[in-house]
Amino acid sequence: MSDASILGQVALCYSPFIDRNRAVKATRLTVFPLWPGAALDAGQLLEAVAQVWPADGGTVSLNVLSESLLADLLRAPSAANLMLEVPSFMASDPAQQQALLALHAGGSVLLLKGRPVNELPREVLPCFRYSIVDLAEDRRLHEGPAASPHAPSRSIAFVQSGIRTIAEMEASFGRGAAAVLGWPIDDVLAVSHGTSRAVGQADLQVIVELIHRVDREESIDRLEQTLRRDPTLAFKLLRYINSPAFGLRVEISSFAHAIMMLGHRKLKRWLALLLATATRDANLRPVMFAAVRRGLLMEELGRSMGDEEMRNEMFICGVFSLLDRMFKQSFADLLKSIPVPERVAQALVSNTGPYQPYFDLVRAVEGESLFDVRAAAEKLFLGVGEINRAQLRALAAAAQLE
Repeated sequence: MSDASILGQVALCYSPFIDRNRAVKATRLTVFPLWPGAALDAGQLLEAVAQVWPADGGTVSLNVLSESLLADLLRAPSAANLMLEVPSFMASDPAQQQALLALHAGGSVLLLKGRPVNELPREVLPCFRYSIVDLAEDRRLHEGPAASPHAPSRSIAFVQSGIRTIAEMEASFGRGAAAVLGWPIDDVLAVSHGTSRAVGQADLQVIVELIHRVDREESIDRLEQTLRRDPTLAFKLLRYINSPAFGLRVEISSFAHAIMMLGHRKLKRWLALLLATATRDANLRPVMFAAVRRGLLMEELGRSMGDEEMRNEMFICGVFSLLDRMFKQSFADLLKSIPVPERVAQALVSNTGPYQPYFDLVRAVEGESLFDVRAAAEKLFLGVGEINRAQLRALAAAAQLE
């Protein structure tokens, strides 16, 4: 790969931009330089990004933590779906003014990151579509929608970063955020000790029953009878299987055809994906977004093992890792009704087993912590370039599912 050089010099992390409808509208890609002062190639970074987010694809925001690399990106031609986050100290630097004005004139989307120490030049402020205000630094944290009618209004719309819970997400929208940035998946779990019907969605029950039947390798007829109870679910399953991410060369036209082509083991992994994306609760859309990417990244991290069974299990481990949030049940209770391989149960229930170190790495990536990424990578004896390539492959596969 022509981008192999820069992928060995930076660490990548990702997080979602979530709009007021709780839909994920863009992905933030954070780029950490591994060595201060290293010369990094902006063209190689843009090429790597374009492989996942082509110009006609989804939107990506680059959060580059290298001043020299970001300065080069400000002077490089960029695609319309690429947003650049500019820290306030660079936005107020006269040396960057012409580059910012040129990018804005060319239609590029710029985001102002951090509270400016000094007021931005009048010419530069209109270049920024949004400001990114971190939750920990928001001076209006305790304001409601109409708490301070005489307070000065923000000069540009804002995105709230540092979001970790659904409560924080809702409060930020209540203060007028246009979007939030982060993973609202860390709410304290209010555990229900009932069955999965606590979620109140019949389609989840159909998927769980199908997983049981596939696990027992029941006949195609029995599986189809179960699926017919939810035609919408059948359509969604076939859409997933026929997506480019699955890589089949023929179109799957029926559930029976899917079983014949895939076999029970591969079919089970896609039922796992359906289970993790079946909720209709809008606040859980970011949770579903995270679950899909966790599964795909876990699978990619296991690619070097050369063991297909382990890769499938790692996929299920990642996809299922947030089911406790969706079902409002502990994993110890959940896995009494949902069959999973023993190694997956070890990771989800007791934080042990061979998949746990990979799960720690995935969470370090989500947490945008260079220290934690390095520590997790060292435990697995994985190079940063290998981890970055796994991330980009996983993100590309996730984009093909949507």
